[in-house]
Amino acid sequence: MFTRSSSVMALGLRCFRLVPPAFCNSLAAWTRPVSEGTLKTVSGRQNDRGQSMASPAVPVRHFATKKAKAKGKGQVQTRVNLNAALVEDIISLEEVDEEMKSVMEALKDNFNKTVNIRTSPGSLDHITVVTADGKLALNQIGQISMKSPQLILVNMASFPECTAAAIKAIRESGMNLNPEVEGTLIRVPIPKVTREHREMLAKLAKQNTNKAKDSLRKVRTNAMNKLKKSKDKVSEDTIRLIEKQISQMADDTVAELDRHLAVKTRELLG
Repeated sequence: MFTRSSSVMALGLRCFRLVPPAFCNSLAAWTRPVSEGTLKTVSGRQNDRGQSMASPAVPVRHFATKKAKAKGKGQVQTRVNLNAALVEDIISLEEVDEEMKSVMEALKDNFNKTVNIRTSPGSLDHITVVTADGKLALNQIGQISMKSPQLILVNMASFPECTAAAIKAIRESGMNLNPEVEGTLIRVPIPKVTREHREMLAKLAKQNTNKAKDSLRKVRTNAMNKLKKSKDKVSEDTIRLIEKQISQMADDTVAELDRHLAVKTRELLG
Protein backbone atom coordinates (compact mmCIF):
# COMPACT_ATOMS: atom_id res chain seq x y z
CA MET A 1 0.00 0.00 0.00
CA PHE A 2 2.72 2.39 1.03
CA THR A 3 4.83 1.43 -2.01
CA ARG A 4 1.90 2.09 -4.37
CA SER A 5 1.31 5.59 -2.90
CA SER A 6 4.97 6.45 -3.24
CA SER A 7 4.90 5.47 -6.89
CA VAL A 8 1.91 7.71 -7.56
CA MET A 9 3.58 10.69 -5.87
CA ALA A 10 6.79 10.14 -7.83
CA LEU A 11 4.81 10.04 -11.07
CA GLY A 12 3.05 13.28 -10.11
CA LEU A 13 6.32 15.05 -9.45
CA ARG A 14 7.67 14.00 -12.82
CA CYS A 15 4.59 15.40 -14.54
CA PHE A 16 4.81 18.70 -12.59
CA ARG A 17 8.38 19.17 -13.75
CA LEU A 18 7.09 19.08 -17.36
CA VAL A 19 4.69 22.02 -16.75
CA PRO A 20 5.98 25.35 -18.20
CA PRO A 21 7.51 27.76 -15.61
CA ALA A 22 5.08 30.59 -16.53
CA PHE A 23 2.10 28.44 -15.53
CA CYS A 24 3.77 27.55 -12.25
CA ASN A 25 4.38 31.18 -11.36
CA SER A 26 0.77 32.03 -12.12
CA LEU A 27 -0.46 29.13 -10.02
CA ALA A 28 1.77 30.18 -7.15
CA ALA A 29 0.41 33.68 -7.27
CA TRP A 30 -3.16 32.36 -6.97
CA THR A 31 -2.35 30.09 -4.07
CA ARG A 32 0.03 32.46 -2.17
CA PRO A 33 -1.49 33.94 1.04
CA VAL A 34 -2.39 37.59 0.81
CA SER A 35 -0.01 39.74 2.85
CA GLU A 36 -1.21 42.27 5.42
CA GLY A 37 0.35 45.11 3.45
CA THR A 38 -1.57 44.11 0.34
CA LEU A 39 -4.79 44.00 2.31
CA LYS A 40 -4.15 47.50 3.64
CA THR A 41 -3.41 48.79 0.16
CA VAL A 42 -6.58 47.28 -1.33
CA SER A 43 -8.64 48.41 1.64
CA GLY A 44 -7.22 51.91 1.37
CA ARG A 45 -8.15 52.13 -2.30
CA GLN A 46 -11.67 50.96 -1.58
CA ASN A 47 -12.00 53.46 1.26
CA ASP A 48 -10.71 56.26 -0.96
CA ARG A 49 -13.20 55.31 -3.62
CA GLY A 50 -16.02 55.21 -1.10
CA GLN A 51 -15.06 58.57 0.35
CA SER A 52 -14.91 60.15 -3.09
CA MET A 53 -18.38 58.83 -3.83
CA ALA A 54 -19.94 59.63 -0.46
CA SER A 55 -18.14 62.86 0.42
CA PRO A 56 -20.46 65.87 0.76
CA ALA A 57 -20.62 68.36 -2.10
CA VAL A 58 -18.32 71.34 -1.70
CA PRO A 59 -20.29 74.62 -1.87
CA VAL A 60 -19.50 76.53 -5.02
CA ARG A 61 -19.93 80.32 -5.28
CA HIS A 62 -21.56 81.40 -8.51
CA PHE A 63 -20.65 84.92 -9.58
CA ALA A 64 -23.27 87.01 -11.35
CA THR A 65 -22.54 87.75 -14.96
CA LYS A 66 -22.77 91.21 -16.47
CA LYS A 67 -25.96 90.15 -18.20
CA ALA A 68 -27.52 89.01 -14.92
CA LYS A 69 -26.48 92.23 -13.17
CA ALA A 70 -27.96 94.34 -15.95
CA LYS A 71 -31.20 92.37 -15.74
CA GLY A 72 -31.41 92.90 -11.97
CA LYS A 73 -30.56 96.58 -12.31
CA GLY A 74 -33.39 97.16 -14.73
CA GLN A 75 -36.04 95.73 -12.44
CA VAL A 76 -38.64 98.26 -11.32
CA GLN A 77 -38.83 98.76 -7.58
CA THR A 78 -42.16 98.59 -5.78
CA ARG A 79 -43.93 101.94 -5.94
CA VAL A 80 -46.03 103.52 -3.23
CA ASN A 81 -49.48 104.83 -4.10
CA LEU A 82 -51.02 106.38 -1.00
CA ASN A 83 -54.50 107.85 -1.00
CA ALA A 84 -53.91 111.54 -0.32
CA ALA A 85 -57.27 111.83 1.45
CA LEU A 86 -56.24 109.22 4.03
CA VAL A 87 -53.17 111.18 5.15
CA GLU A 88 -54.42 114.74 4.69
CA ASP A 89 -54.52 115.18 8.49
CA ILE A 90 -50.78 114.53 8.53
CA ILE A 91 -49.66 116.29 5.35
CA SER A 92 -51.28 117.46 2.14
CA LEU A 93 -49.69 115.39 -0.61
CA GLU A 94 -51.75 117.33 -3.16
CA GLU A 95 -50.06 120.57 -2.11
CA VAL A 96 -46.64 118.94 -2.31
CA ASP A 97 -47.50 117.64 -5.77
CA GLU A 98 -48.64 121.10 -6.90
CA GLU A 99 -45.43 122.68 -5.67
CA MET A 100 -43.35 120.12 -7.56
CA LYS A 101 -45.40 120.62 -10.71
CA SER A 102 -44.93 124.37 -10.44
CA VAL A 103 -41.15 123.82 -10.54
CA MET A 104 -41.60 121.82 -13.73
CA GLU A 105 -43.83 124.46 -15.32
CA ALA A 106 -41.37 127.22 -14.39
CA LEU A 107 -38.59 125.39 -16.23
CA LYS A 108 -40.78 124.92 -19.31
CA ASP A 109 -41.59 128.61 -19.29
CA ASN A 110 -37.91 129.43 -18.90
CA PHE A 111 -36.98 127.26 -21.85
CA ASN A 112 -39.64 128.84 -24.05
CA LYS A 113 -38.70 132.41 -23.22
CA THR A 114 -34.96 132.49 -22.58
CA VAL A 115 -33.45 129.39 -24.17
CA ASN A 116 -34.38 129.77 -27.82
CA ILE A 117 -32.23 129.92 -30.90
CA ARG A 118 -34.22 132.94 -32.05
CA THR A 119 -34.32 135.68 -29.42
CA SER A 120 -37.73 137.35 -29.11
CA PRO A 121 -39.04 140.25 -26.99
CA GLY A 122 -40.64 137.74 -24.67
CA SER A 123 -37.19 136.35 -23.95
CA LEU A 124 -36.33 139.52 -22.05
CA ASP A 125 -39.59 139.82 -20.08
CA HIS A 126 -38.52 137.97 -16.97
CA ILE A 127 -34.89 139.04 -16.75
CA THR A 128 -34.46 140.02 -13.11
CA VAL A 129 -33.26 143.58 -12.48
CA VAL A 130 -31.90 144.55 -9.08
CA THR A 131 -33.24 148.00 -8.18
CA ALA A 132 -33.43 150.16 -5.07
CA ASP A 133 -36.96 148.85 -4.57
CA GLY A 134 -35.86 145.21 -4.81
CA LYS A 135 -35.76 142.68 -7.62
CA LEU A 136 -38.14 143.41 -10.50
CA ALA A 137 -38.78 141.81 -13.87
CA LEU A 138 -37.52 143.84 -16.82
CA ASN A 139 -40.99 144.11 -18.35
CA GLN A 140 -42.20 145.81 -15.14
CA ILE A 141 -39.82 148.75 -15.49
CA GLY A 142 -39.31 148.96 -19.24
CA GLN A 143 -41.30 148.73 -22.48
CA ILE A 144 -39.91 145.93 -24.65
CA SER A 145 -40.53 145.87 -28.40
CA MET A 146 -39.13 144.36 -31.59
CA LYS A 147 -37.55 147.00 -33.83
CA SER A 148 -36.48 144.49 -36.50
CA PRO A 149 -35.64 140.78 -36.73
CA GLN A 150 -32.14 141.74 -35.62
CA LEU A 151 -32.91 144.32 -32.92
CA ILE A 152 -34.95 144.57 -29.69
CA LEU A 153 -35.62 147.89 -27.97
CA VAL A 154 -36.17 148.45 -24.24
CA ASN A 155 -37.58 151.88 -23.39
CA MET A 156 -36.68 152.88 -19.82
CA ALA A 157 -38.36 156.31 -19.90
CA SER A 158 -40.71 155.40 -17.04
CA PHE A 159 -37.84 154.33 -14.79
CA PRO A 160 -34.73 156.08 -16.08
CA GLU A 161 -32.92 155.55 -12.78
CA CYS A 162 -33.01 151.80 -13.44
CA THR A 163 -31.40 152.01 -16.88
CA ALA A 164 -27.91 151.07 -15.73
CA ALA A 165 -29.25 148.16 -13.65
CA ALA A 166 -31.32 146.95 -16.62
CA ILE A 167 -28.29 146.97 -18.91
CA LYS A 168 -26.32 144.99 -16.36
CA ALA A 169 -29.13 142.43 -15.99
CA ILE A 170 -29.46 141.95 -19.75
CA ARG A 171 -25.73 141.50 -20.19
CA GLU A 172 -25.55 138.95 -17.35
CA SER A 173 -28.67 137.04 -18.37
CA GLY A 174 -26.62 134.29 -20.00
CA MET A 175 -28.33 134.87 -23.35
CA ASN A 176 -25.20 136.18 -25.05
CA LEU A 177 -26.69 139.66 -25.37
CA ASN A 178 -24.64 142.88 -25.61
CA PRO A 179 -27.00 145.84 -25.02
CA GLU A 180 -26.21 149.39 -26.11
CA VAL A 181 -27.75 152.50 -24.51
CA GLU A 182 -28.95 155.77 -26.05
CA GLY A 183 -30.28 157.92 -23.20
CA THR A 184 -33.13 155.90 -21.71
CA LEU A 185 -33.41 153.62 -24.76
CA ILE A 186 -31.61 150.29 -24.62
CA ARG A 187 -30.82 148.68 -27.95
CA VAL A 188 -30.33 144.88 -27.85
CA PRO A 189 -28.86 143.40 -31.06
CA ILE A 190 -29.96 139.79 -31.60
CA PRO A 191 -26.87 137.58 -31.95
CA LYS A 192 -26.37 135.45 -35.04
CA VAL A 193 -27.16 131.78 -34.73
CA THR A 194 -23.71 130.21 -34.64
CA ARG A 195 -22.53 126.88 -33.30
CA GLU A 196 -20.97 128.70 -30.38
CA HIS A 197 -24.28 130.41 -29.65
CA ARG A 198 -26.13 127.08 -29.74
CA GLU A 199 -23.64 125.52 -27.33
CA MET A 200 -23.98 128.50 -25.02
CA LEU A 201 -27.78 128.10 -24.97
CA ALA A 202 -27.44 124.38 -24.27
CA LYS A 203 -25.18 125.21 -21.34
CA LEU A 204 -27.72 127.76 -20.12
CA ALA A 205 -30.50 125.17 -20.38
CA LYS A 206 -28.52 122.80 -18.17
CA GLN A 207 -27.85 125.55 -15.62
CA ASN A 208 -31.54 126.40 -15.46
CA THR A 209 -32.41 122.72 -15.05
CA ASN A 210 -30.00 122.45 -12.12
CA LYS A 211 -31.63 125.50 -10.53
CA ALA A 212 -35.02 123.83 -10.96
CA LYS A 213 -33.67 120.72 -9.22
CA ASP A 214 -32.49 122.91 -6.33
CA SER A 215 -36.01 124.35 -6.05
CA LEU A 216 -37.46 120.86 -6.14
CA ARG A 217 -35.07 119.76 -3.40
CA LYS A 218 -36.33 122.58 -1.20
CA VAL A 219 -39.94 121.48 -1.74
CA ARG A 220 -39.03 117.94 -0.75
CA THR A 221 -37.08 119.08 2.33
CA ASN A 222 -39.93 121.31 3.50
CA ALA A 223 -42.38 118.44 3.13
CA MET A 224 -40.13 116.08 5.09
CA ASN A 225 -39.66 118.62 7.86
CA LYS A 226 -43.40 119.08 8.12
CA LEU A 227 -43.84 115.32 8.29
CA LYS A 228 -41.36 115.02 11.16
CA LYS A 229 -43.63 117.15 13.34
CA SER A 230 -46.26 114.38 13.23
CA LYS A 231 -43.96 111.54 14.34
CA ASP A 232 -45.37 111.59 17.88
CA LYS A 233 -48.93 111.21 16.60
CA VAL A 234 -48.49 108.68 13.79
CA SER A 235 -46.90 105.23 13.64
CA GLU A 236 -43.39 104.86 12.24
CA ASP A 237 -44.66 102.64 9.42
CA THR A 238 -47.07 105.34 8.26
CA ILE A 239 -44.34 107.98 8.41
CA ARG A 240 -42.02 105.80 6.33
CA LEU A 241 -44.70 105.21 3.70
CA ILE A 242 -45.40 108.93 3.39
CA GLU A 243 -41.68 109.69 3.19
CA LYS A 244 -41.33 107.12 0.41
CA GLN A 245 -44.30 108.64 -1.41
CA ILE A 246 -42.77 112.15 -1.26
CA SER A 247 -39.37 110.88 -2.40
CA GLN A 248 -41.06 109.00 -5.23
CA MET A 249 -42.88 112.16 -6.34
CA ALA A 250 -39.60 114.10 -6.29
CA ASP A 251 -37.79 111.40 -8.28
CA ASP A 252 -40.54 111.40 -10.91
CA THR A 253 -40.26 115.17 -11.25
CA VAL A 254 -36.46 115.00 -11.59
CA ALA A 255 -36.88 112.44 -14.36
CA GLU A 256 -39.31 114.77 -16.13
CA LEU A 257 -36.89 117.70 -15.76
CA ASP A 258 -34.14 115.61 -17.33
CA ARG A 259 -36.42 114.58 -20.21
CA HIS A 260 -37.23 118.20 -21.02
CA LEU A 261 -33.54 119.11 -20.84
CA ALA A 262 -32.69 116.30 -23.27
CA VAL A 263 -35.37 117.49 -25.73
CA LYS A 264 -34.20 121.12 -25.48
CA THR A 265 -30.55 120.11 -25.93
CA ARG A 266 -31.35 118.16 -29.10
CA GLU A 267 -33.35 121.13 -30.36
CA LEU A 268 -30.47 123.52 -29.76
CA LEU A 269 -27.57 121.39 -30.97
CA GLY A 270 -29.41 119.50 -33.68
